[in-house]
Amino acid sequence: MSQVPNVLVVQHGENGGPGRFGEWLAEAGVAVQVVTAFDGSAVPGRLAHDGLIVLGGGYMPDDDEKAPWLPATRSLVEQALRGSVPMFGVCLGGQMLAAVAGGKVQADAGAPEHGSTAVTIRPEAADDPLFHGLPDVVPAIEHHVDAITGLPPGAVWLAETARCPYQAFRVGPRAWGVQFHPEVTPRRIRQWNGEELRDQGFDREELYAAAVADEPASAAAWHAVARRFASIVRDRHRGTVRPRASAVAPRGEDHG
Repeated sequence: MSQVPNVLVVQHGENGGPGRFGEWLAEAGVAVQVVTAFDGSAVPGRLAHDGLIVLGGGYMPDDDEKAPWLPATRSLVEQALRGSVPMFGVCLGGQMLAAVAGGKVQADAGAPEHGSTAVTIRPEAADDPLFHGLPDVVPAIEHHVDAITGLPPGAVWLAETARCPYQAFRVGPRAWGVQFHPEVTPRRIRQWNGEELRDQGFDREELYAAAVADEPASAAAWHAVARRFASIVRDRHRGTVRPRASAVAPRGEDHG
């Protein structure tokens, strides 16, 4: 057993690291181990950590030919669900959680979302361990065209936007998925492909300026979520978190 609580982070792209979310976890006393799967680093076959974070990337959850590390990553998600290990999935990671637990994910679903976006926190979040007490609307940076189109059976729907309803959800007692990027700051926007954004009707500098204006509210909310996740991971490390009968087991990967 590690001397300190530890979280395994699966990174799918060169610029897609844990960012400030990882920094916030470290501040809260949780060690962050990043496996850079995109460069060939081996994804562990067994989840031996106190928590799991699966980050975003330009893939569908089952794009195994493009990203051959995805089967191993899905296995970690399955293990987290079965063992009630705290998990947080971001964008692709959230979509993977939904798919593994029996929901549906679709490529090029609906209107794309890019830049700082008003995310509405739903009433169901009032007693959620991570999302309780957040403002009714919180800005979050989005960068996706694929989306979850059906939540897993029994999932708790926590947040939404008009363009992409399933922005945040919980599966079982301790697995969360989000469509947005709480880990990134406005600086990341300037790394995005400006031509692709223009083709979709977005201006990169306008997106950047809006995100800078929203940053204080965004950082405050997602920092609180990160601290709460760290607390759950610390409880797991101390052995005070036990699997519940209500935990939702994986139900296949039909992305429909």
